[in-house]
Formats: sequence, C-alpha cells, structure tokens
Amino acid sequence: MHPVAPTVIVIPTYDERENIAAAVASVHEHLPDAHVLVVDDASPDGTGVLADALAKADERVHVLHREQKDGLGGAYLAGFAWALERRYEVVGEFDADGSHPASALPAMRDALLRSPGIGLSIGSRWVRGGRVIDWPKSREALSRAGNTYARLMLALDVHDATAGFRLYRAELLELLDLATVVSKGYCFQVDLTVRAVATGYRIVEVPIEFRERTLGTSKMSRSIVIEAMGVVTVWGAARIFGRPGRWLAARLGTPAIPRRSQYAPAR
Repeated sequence: MHPVAPTVIVIPTYDERENIAAAVASVHEHLPDAHVLVVDDASPDGTGVLADALAKADERVHVLHREQKDGLGGAYLAGFAWALERRYEVVGEFDADGSHPASALPAMRDALLRSPGIGLSIGSRWVRGGRVIDWPKSREALSRAGNTYARLMLALDVHDATAGFRLYRAELLELLDLATVVSKGYCFQVDLTVRAVATGYRIVEVPIEFRERTLGTSKMSRSIVIEAMGVVTVWGAARIFGRPGRWLAARLGTPAIPRRSQYAPAR
C-alpha cells in the first residue's frame, strides 16, 4: 500500500552508469517511502542494465526504457505519463549526476503539501539560502542572468525557473496540457513553470546547495542556454504584445501565454 501521498521521483539517464546507483540510494536515504522511476534513453554505457538490476533488488525502483536519446524534456514527459497512469500524488524531477541534494527532498515535499493551493515545489539555487558549489563564476553569472531574463520577460515570481529539481502535485501536471509540450533541455523547465503559473496553483522555492557533478559528462552547454533565451524572448513577446507574439509562440508549438492579468487566481 502506498503512503498517504504516494511519491515517485523521476530520474532521466543517458550514460549515467557511474552515478545512477548512488542517485537512487540518496533518494531512499532521505525519502524512504518514495518510489524511483529511472527513464533511460538507451544509454550505450549500460545504465539501463544497471537500473534493471536495482529494480530487481528493490520493489521501490522502476525502469522505463526508451529506444533512443530524445532529450531531457521527452524523458520527463514519458516519466510523468507513467506516474500519472499509476496514480502517484507527488511526482519529482531529480538529476542522476549528484548535483541535486536529496537531503532537501523532505523539506520540498513538506512545502508542497503545506497547502492544497501549492502545486509545485522547486529546489532553488537563487533564493536566500541557496547557492552553487564548484561552479566557475562565468557559469553562475550565465544562470543568474538567464533566470532574471525569464522572470522579466514572462512576469514570473520565481527566482529559479530553469531549475530541474522539483516536486509536482499530480493534479497540477494533469492541467499542464503535457501533450503540447515540445520544449527540450534548458527551456523545458521554463515552459512548465509558465504553464504552472497559468493554472493558478502557487509555486514555492526551497533553498538548496547545488553541486557540480564529479563523475560523467555534463550535457549542458552555453549554446543550449543561449538558444533557450531566444525561445523565452518569443514567449515574452506573446505575453507583452498579444496577437503577433501569440502567433510566434504557436509556431514553436507552445500554447499562447496569457498576460499576467489573465492568470487564474491562486487556489
């Protein structure tokens, strides 16, 4: 039988054999009642095989195999669909590379469940008490600037809209029209943040200490961030200028972003 708020943490993987066992163990160390879903994109290094072994040894671990590498956004969407079909009430995002502190999971879930009007809890680097470890100043500046730009262009009251450490209420995910999400990578998190705000659910940010991975290779690059900011510019145009911007957003496969005044009131 599941606990009162059955929880599953989705971990997307591609060539994370060095990290996946430790990532799963860290989740269970701090949130022992949670299930873990590893979504593996046919990793050539055997990550999926190792994940299958972890699942065989622990009934709290599940594995979803995809046929090819299709980006972070696609992996999370597949994981969300799997979780909603199985009626989990809390669905999380968690990186396999050790950058997200699993020790923050209990506080993040407590914050999410504090009120039925809260739909998303974000492990945030850029609120008071949050910080990054082992990042060069240039990367920190780029991330801060990207988040500030997204806040201004999209009128978001969220300091870390690009964060990939999150817990969602299942009810919120069901409202996000996930079938229309085409965003990949860095922009995926911003897309879902905008959609979450538009539902009227509130978002809380819990400060975390984010660490650079020590094993494996990062999939993030400056070009990915710059490309994402271009997409945010188009979404901002949809919010600010109305019809022309909405046409551009539609061309990207993204639903029109309502002006701030059109957001539903917080529940």
